[in-house]
Amino acid sequence: MSKAKNKKNSKDLSPKSNKRLADNRYARHQYEILETLETGIELLGTEVKSIRAGNINLRDGFCLIREGNLLLHNVHVSIFNNAGSFFNHEPLRVRRLLAHRREINKLENQVNKKGLTLVPLNVFLKGSWIKVNIGLGKGKKLHDKRETEKRKQSEREVKSALSRY
Repeated sequence: MSKAKNKKNSKDLSPKSNKRLADNRYARHQYEILETLETGIELLGTEVKSIRAGNINLRDGFCLIREGNLLLHNVHVSIFNNAGSFFNHEPLRVRRLLAHRREINKLENQVNKKGLTLVPLNVFLKGSWIKVNIGLGKGKKLHDKRETEKRKQSEREVKSALSRY
């Protein structure tokens, strides 16, 4: 009877284990995100430990599609300190993202036709899996950035005025 209780409790914990490990706020500033996709990522053992510790930088990252594979470039995963140099990984190596073939083909068509780009938005835990959200983005011009900043500022002013009354 107590074992059945434990099983029920372990199922309840799985949705709560979604934890954001890294965020790329710069991508949302530089690009207008049109579509997002949740993908898995192919990692080495020391990379997993380092990412779980929060030692990942997405700022300069981008994705390319080569030979039908979705590849993550220029994402820095720091070296894991508690492992020897033989077992550690290269910090800026190219990592493969895991998505369905039809999703990759759809993204490839959009990138080729419209001149859009793929950028990593955030890295998070989903259960025990490390996932990456990538976004299909269109580069913002300077006037678009100013317009976005004005809109955010006006929303903040409205929110503060409403909270006073």
